[in-house]
Amino acid sequence: MTECQILMQASSAQPPAEVNQITDCLVEWDGVNCWPAAQAGEMMSVPCPPPLQKLLIITRNCTRDGWSSLSIPYYTACLHLDPSEEQATDQKREYFSTVKLIYTIGYGVSLGSLCIAMLIFTIFRKLLCTRTCIHLNLFSSFILRAVAVFVKDAVLFSDETIDHCTISTVLCKAAVTFFQYCVLANFYWLLVEGLYLQTLLIFTFTHKRAFVWWYALIGWGMPTVTIITWTLLKHQFDNRGCWDDLDSGLWWIIKTPILCSVFVNFIIFVNISRIIVLKIKTPDCNTGERPLYRRLVKPTLLLIPLFGVHYVVFAVFPEHVGLEPRLFFELVLGSFQGFTVALLYCFLNSEVQTELKKGVARCWSQRENNVINMATQDFMA
Repeated sequence: MTECQILMQASSAQPPAEVNQITDCLVEWDGVNCWPAAQAGEMMSVPCPPPLQKLLIITRNCTRDGWSSLSIPYYTACLHLDPSEEQATDQKREYFSTVKLIYTIGYGVSLGSLCIAMLIFTIFRKLLCTRTCIHLNLFSSFILRAVAVFVKDAVLFSDETIDHCTISTVLCKAAVTFFQYCVLANFYWLLVEGLYLQTLLIFTFTHKRAFVWWYALIGWGMPTVTIITWTLLKHQFDNRGCWDDLDSGLWWIIKTPILCSVFVNFIIFVNISRIIVLKIKTPDCNTGERPLYRRLVKPTLLLIPLFGVHYVVFAVFPEHVGLEPRLFFELVLGSFQGFTVALLYCFLNSEVQTELKKGVARCWSQRENNVINMATQDFMA
């Protein structure tokens, strides 16, 4: 306290014009720690006071308007917990570590299977059509989401000795922004899958290529506009931490489109189920159309409830309610979504399996021909 008073007196003794030229934030005693003078844009950090033995760092940003608020309150960062609270905290930390391990494995499996699926569609050009183009964009969104998770975890949790809630760097903000964009794009392309199937049913399976540009605009354009808006507002009005605070009111800029896409997909699922049941049960339905309905609808009917129902359930509750079950459903189950998409839309697809069998047969036939030709050449020699 004495040292802080000396610094404050030295700063006040300088002429105001000279003070403004040197620093934007004056020396300040907040009742616990002394914050030295700083210029706008600098971030200062202090540890917990000596009587409190927690090794956490509290930070403040210097802005043109003066000091920002603490990155985390002292009572949250520095106060000791009783043994029962420490045990509960250790249990939660162990649970979160287990969840992180499982979803890391899940995203790794999804990333590998999606890359293989995209390679298959790229090699066998006969499989490319409007439907598979939409599938490829969906695969891309899942791949980006998996990559974004790995990048975010590497940036925010690379050093376990540092509380990620107290850091505020351009790198961690960029990682969180990229992650939010990928999550938004993934939800929008799931919505596009539902909209595309609904379009096919409405237009009696007529392929409307004009809709492809609208689907691309929805899948990639709308998340871009949303994230740009969120980033500008976040930087202007809530530029603290790593921008991963879900309690901020600006979080609704991202959450609202996600909830809308989930509810719309759920409504599409209910409507498509109704149409399919009516079409199949109708006596005058052309028998040739029934396999077509089943072939086009079955994969999406399996996907829409998988990606929509549990999100609808948790959407009606605040973020802090049912945190552990929410994390399990949204992180653990969500990490294997990409693998499920690749399995249903590629590996179990009858058209893909047929093309793979033809490709293997061609390779095998070509190999036999090469062996025969080599044997013939050796015999003639």
